[in-house]
Amino acid sequence: MSHNTFGHLFRVTTWGESHGPSIGAVVDGVPPMIPLTEADLQLYLDRRRPGQSRFTTQRQEPDQVRIVSGLMLPDGAEVPVTTGTSIGLLIDNVDQRSKDYGEIKDQYRPGHADFAYDAKYGIRDYRGGGRSSARETAMRVAAGGVARKVIPQVTIRGALVQMGPHKIDRSRWDWDEVDRNPFFCPDPEAAKAWEVYLDGVRKAGSSCGAVIELVAEGVPAGWGSPIYGKLDAELASALMSINAVKAVEIGDGMAAACLTGEENADEMRMGNDGKPLFLSNHAGGVLGGISTGQPVVARFAVKPTSSILTTRHSIDRFGGEVEIRTKGRHDPCVGIRGVPVGEAMMAIVLADAFLRHRAQVGDGPAWPHQR
Repeated sequence: MSHNTFGHLFRVTTWGESHGPSIGAVVDGVPPMIPLTEADLQLYLDRRRPGQSRFTTQRQEPDQVRIVSGLMLPDGAEVPVTTGTSIGLLIDNVDQRSKDYGEIKDQYRPGHADFAYDAKYGIRDYRGGGRSSARETAMRVAAGGVARKVIPQVTIRGALVQMGPHKIDRSRWDWDEVDRNPFFCPDPEAAKAWEVYLDGVRKAGSSCGAVIELVAEGVPAGWGSPIYGKLDAELASALMSINAVKAVEIGDGMAAACLTGEENADEMRMGNDGKPLFLSNHAGGVLGGISTGQPVVARFAVKPTSSILTTRHSIDRFGGEVEIRTKGRHDPCVGIRGVPVGEAMMAIVLADAFLRHRAQVGDGPAWPHQR
């Protein structure tokens, strides 16, 4: 299986299956002498970890990450630092229930990658989906923790802004609320309503989709490249690579089609700090594929979890027609745990963009230019 690596200078390769003994990642391109500990990564993994509420899968995985290469404790230092070599990350799987999938080993679950994998490779790992399982995203989150250490000046935050058809009220947006409810929701009133809604979905044995918004602040102007290395294109590729993601928007995204040229233009003035002051951010912090110094804003849509208790029509690998009902432990809304995954992928893209920018232009030209 090819294409397990993402990135250019900051490169992440993941390996492992949902029901294998472990999952892991190799992170290349990390500059040397960056302080890094397992605790730096664990705090992000704990946000993604399953089984923390009735609204996520009850699979009990501690997701304890181990850093197995790429660090050294210098003489007299209290914290290990990166050495510039590959950083190896490892997480053991401890709560597999492969028997839950025995009945469907020859059947294709509608909405899953079962048929596509079998059609391509002639074999598929039916135990939880193998590589197509969201279990793989734990390693993305760990790698994203490493990426954040490369760009400590950048703050990356994510929030769930829509569950099923129910959207937040943006006038009530409060970042502090994101960590106070099980949905990463910035609107406390919406979070209360979502509890009732998702309880109904869960008890019906069904599932729902979600929309996640990501905001990166502290990104300077100049990251990204024109044409084929656009920052927004790299972000879209990274976010679309997450399991179950079906759409990505940058800035106003699809809504920009409804604006006039006057409305869409992010007018500029000079700020008191001598830097450009944008009067709006319809572009989501990226123009011509290059960051503007505005917050970088992206959204992505996650489809409903395909593993549901409702009986569905399908076929098996021998060409027969079947009715299938998926058992096991599954998220009624997989988008909830997609928030820390999205943050991680944005961090990986931005760390890569930083290193590529520095490699080409160093600190960049002085701005504003002299007349």
